[in-house]
Amino acid sequence: MRASDRITLIDKIGRDLQSRFRYEEIDTFLAHYGIAKPREITSNSKWVYSKEALRNVDEETLLKIAEELDVAVPSLTKASSVLPRNWQGTTDLRIFISHISAHKDKATRLKTCLGPYGISGFVAHEDIIPTLEWQHEIERALYAMDAFIAIHTKGFSQSFWTQQEIGFAYGRGVKIISLKMGEDPTGFISKQQALARRDRSADQVAEEVDAILMADERTAMKLANAKSARGIVSLVDEIPF
Repeated sequence: MRASDRITLIDKIGRDLQSRFRYEEIDTFLAHYGIAKPREITSNSKWVYSKEALRNVDEETLLKIAEELDVAVPSLTKASSVLPRNWQGTTDLRIFISHISAHKDKATRLKTCLGPYGISGFVAHEDIIPTLEWQHEIERALYAMDAFIAIHTKGFSQSFWTQQEIGFAYGRGVKIISLKMGEDPTGFISKQQALARRDRSADQVAEEVDAILMADERTAMKLANAKSARGIVSLVDEIPF
């Protein structure tokens, strides 16, 4: 984040806190993010008080606070306000499929298999129109995604781009699924249990991905609504018990 954007964001958050809360409520809100009360503030302005408290807060925390308060992030507004081309007009749950170019066929196949479940995948090597700026389109997809799946094939951990995509998903707090296909997850997501491909087909993997998303509170409602909009009935609903 540029220095000027950081200053603007802190100003916006400060004004939002000023309009929403009393002093003690501001303290409680900031304490939730591990932010201490500012010291030696002589101004009686809640805006100034809040800005001083946020002055040295790290970027990731600032972005989380902005997301909770629904405060627009200056440098991100353009990218986050426009959906990528393949997600415009869809009510499906949106999942970003992270992969290396050498295995784009696997990503495309998984995307196809997820479709019948009301899950719309974004595969950079397939979904970006040649005339569009590819990096901006990827950024739009990362901001708009409801969930993220990483296909850990050989070489995935060495890709600068895939590691940035994982970091973006982790920072946003969306549901992340790791599909192990030759490599173990590394970094922040290594502590999470990976989904093993084993000898299963893409259809079988897609079925498990659907079950995982339906079981997670971050994605369950969106996916249920997507299925309802498309008239999709799960096998569980069809079988009486």
